[in-house]
Amino acid sequence: MKDIDLARDIARKVSLHGGRAFFVGGFVRDSLLGLTNKDIDIEIHGISPDTLRAILSETGQILEMGEAFGIFSLKGHGLDIAMPRLEEATGRGHRDFDVSVDPFIGTKKAAERRDFTVNALMEDVLTGEIIDHFGGKEDLKNKILRHVSTESFPEDPLRVLRLAQFSARFGFTAAEETKELCRKIDLSSLSRERIEGELKKALLKAGRPSVFFELLREIDALGVWFPELGRLIGIGQNPVFHPEGDVWVHTMEVLDRAVLYRDKAKDPYFFMLSALCHDIGKITATEEIDGVIHAYSHETKGLPLINAFLGRFTGERDAFTYVLNQTRLHMKPYVMLRACSSLKSFNKLFDESISPEELLYLAFADNPKMTEEEKNSLFNKLSEFREIMSRPFVRGKDLIEAGLSPDKSFSELLAFSHKLRLAGISKESALKQTLSLARKNNR
Repeated sequence: MKDIDLARDIARKVSLHGGRAFFVGGFVRDSLLGLTNKDIDIEIHGISPDTLRAILSETGQILEMGEAFGIFSLKGHGLDIAMPRLEEATGRGHRDFDVSVDPFIGTKKAAERRDFTVNALMEDVLTGEIIDHFGGKEDLKNKILRHVSTESFPEDPLRVLRLAQFSARFGFTAAEETKELCRKIDLSSLSRERIEGELKKALLKAGRPSVFFELLREIDALGVWFPELGRLIGIGQNPVFHPEGDVWVHTMEVLDRAVLYRDKAKDPYFFMLSALCHDIGKITATEEIDGVIHAYSHETKGLPLINAFLGRFTGERDAFTYVLNQTRLHMKPYVMLRACSSLKSFNKLFDESISPEELLYLAFADNPKMTEEEKNSLFNKLSEFREIMSRPFVRGKDLIEAGLSPDKSFSELLAFSHKLRLAGISKESALKQTLSLARKNNR
């Protein structure tokens, strides 16, 4: 049984006991927007928790999800089933709440705990009637994000990030009174896991991820979690190369252009992070020399800053490895192309990159002036690299079969043969040259 059919089956059984079932949250919002949302949430009103538990037991195997909070699910289904509840903040953390289940508080009181009016809409599962206590339909029509309750909204500071994330994903405008409320909310108590959750949605689902950061900037909310980005504001660039403005503006534009390549990346999140971080080094590298702005070596000078930036919200070691590698190399493809660098130099670059194809995508996003001819030239060089790397090459066993004994010099010899490989030297020739080096070293 599909989740939507399961929801209707539960709703029919609930109605027989005098209750009502409503679709709630993002499912209703997206349905009215004509979007598909696979996450279906229903809220059960007007029957006791014991009655609901009995109904669900008849329907399938109940999974222990959060019965103390009136939240249920059934094995094999993604449907979340909840009862109305009252929440009272007892501290600054997102778990610091006293929660009480009350299926008889009514739809308005239940919807009042939602974050935004567009998320407070409810739809009767059986009749399709839309329950709108807070003007959510009108805000949805006008693409406005407005908080439901001035009292309850600040109780979960993550809602500030959700405001920015929804704005970026759906192209909505934040209501002025909601932005003003967000300026007063302290974000320091949030866990990095929750911050990263909203960041991922913005980077992976938004057509213009820059909106996420632009809104955080507008409401003075960059400082706690993304201070390095805030420091990009006002850092000048040479207008010959960057007529768009300061490093902040450039970074936001690169981030939005990176969306064009996002789905081509093996890990789109890592790729988008590299676009976000690529010029953080200009914070310390930018200087004016004889009236001209330069940021020499910003791609390497920024690595400690990027490391600190990532460490604030992620624990994924692979993210650090990827982003630090790609940002360090992001200038080279175009610079080397313009300098007519050798095949060996390009092969060395591609070999050094954790993902050479995605390095090119990053370079394309960074430089909108790059022509299609230049892009094709870089891809041709990447194809040459891949062809060369597909050829037979010298391995450790080849050296052993040639009479060498494995010792500490092996790594040096293999590194030498690898350089020859990158230069396009055949395995036979590379082996001869490597053995010659070994004999020379043993004299």
